[in-house]
Amino acid sequence: MSDTAKVEVPPRKKGLTRRQKRRLSRGAQYVVFVAAVIAFAASADWGRLKNQFAQADIAQQMFPDVITLALKNTVLFTVSGFAVGLALGLVIALMRLSSVGPYRWLAGIYIEIFRGLPALLIFIFIGVAVPLAFPGTEIIGGTYGKVALALGLVAAAYMAETIRAGIQAVPKGQMEAARSLGFSPARAMISIIIPQAFRIILPPLTNELVLLFKDSSLVLFLGVTLEERELSKYGRDLASTTANSTPILVAGLCYLLITIPLGFVVRRMEAKAQEAVK
Repeated sequence: MSDTAKVEVPPRKKGLTRRQKRRLSRGAQYVVFVAAVIAFAASADWGRLKNQFAQADIAQQMFPDVITLALKNTVLFTVSGFAVGLALGLVIALMRLSSVGPYRWLAGIYIEIFRGLPALLIFIFIGVAVPLAFPGTEIIGGTYGKVALALGLVAAAYMAETIRAGIQAVPKGQMEAARSLGFSPARAMISIIIPQAFRIILPPLTNELVLLFKDSSLVLFLGVTLEERELSKYGRDLASTTANSTPILVAGLCYLLITIPLGFVVRRMEAKAQEAVK
């Protein structure tokens, strides 16, 4: 009878697998999150919050002016500022890419200054410093022109870098192909390169529109009339008149009516851009 070697099977380790540990960890995080939400909800004084921020009669008094006046002005300020910023940003981006040294230096200085300064200071500069420096000079469009200029100056610094990155992302072969077809450098840039660049940078530009929509609240530092009030100014004025914060909450919800759909559009465009790359 031959001896057969016994193969020793290592004992199976007792305990949880990695997958089970991950599930347990996620479950514990959910429990902690739910417990924190319940604790927060239980500790809040909802009655006082309702009295201060959710008075239906005060909210009803705001309509339709909050839409036809305040929201309309906010949209006008934002769109005009975006248009100015886009045009100026495109010029600055081309200056940054120029082979002429002074153009690049001026564009770089502009970007560093206006990206570093708070938007509030730009509004104060437009509303106070410009009239002092140029007495008797009026910006075209009155308050709307001032807001468009202030928002445009701020946005242009960010848009310029976005546009520059988009132009540089276009393959160099596109310019070479256009030149081989007889296009001048300027015509090739305008007809071939810039349209392709804008398809690339459309999501971040839309995101900049959302940021400008919120920055339009700084218009109050320009001294607006009752008919020129935007959402934040309109809500603050009514809050001080009624001694209640419901108008501020309603104004905030009106902002969300614009920013949430725009945010959804940005995400959809980013998803389509990623699919195109794949």
